[in-house]
Amino acid sequence: MIEISKLVKRYGDFTAVKGIDLVVPRGELFGFLGPNGAGKTTTLRMMAGILKPTSGSIRVAGVDLIADPAGAKSKLGFIPDRPFIYEKLTGAEFLRFVAGLYDQKGDDVEHRARELLALFDLEEWRDELVESYSHGMRQKLIISSAFVHRPEVIIVDEPMVGLDPKAARILKDLFREYTHRGHTIIFSTHTLEVAESLCDRLAIIVHGEIKAYGTMSDLRQQLEGGEKGLEELFLRLTGENAARDLMDVLDA
Repeated sequence: MIEISKLVKRYGDFTAVKGIDLVVPRGELFGFLGPNGAGKTTTLRMMAGILKPTSGSIRVAGVDLIADPAGAKSKLGFIPDRPFIYEKLTGAEFLRFVAGLYDQKGDDVEHRARELLALFDLEEWRDELVESYSHGMRQKLIISSAFVHRPEVIIVDEPMVGLDPKAARILKDLFREYTHRGHTIIFSTHTLEVAESLCDRLAIIVHGEIKAYGTMSDLRQQLEGGEKGLEELFLRLTGENAARDLMDVLDA
């Protein structure tokens, strides 16, 4: 469903993403993890067609994103880490607008939009301008917009930011049900417990390179982690000296 080959992104002399290869099949809930500055958001934005790669290839549901960006993006939904929305639209108008970008309109879209707004407790706000929404409400609206056109692939950057516990639980259930129906979701998160409990497979990126990749069982084998959880495996790759550094600071 998503195929990445030798993906590179450079900013001047700095290489943010260093030749990543990745395949995420249909029906998988895939976690993309890494510390701040590791290159995960850059990679996700290239997958979504927001950033242009320096080199390499990306295929979305069989469509080359570089050669046919409109065709590939028609199969995508994207949920950013910050909900930038046209504030002078109502919630319902925004969902209608997004669906229209994908040439979808009519009763089916209206029904789907109502269902999504109701799911996230936004139904009574559907005719209110987005400028009156709280941060959490905007996040729920942008999530709804990624699902309104029923894309084959959804790419998500830090989906739980700003969500209350109820909305976070609804989103996790929605992710799982959506992939059970044959769609693909790729998401990044710093909440490792969520990634471990939800994801079919995971990749950990460090300094622009994927250092570990696969199921939890695969990661334990690759990192000689025994029965350790994801947090311990993640820290083994990215921050095993954190406890020592903390003691140095406290003892200084």
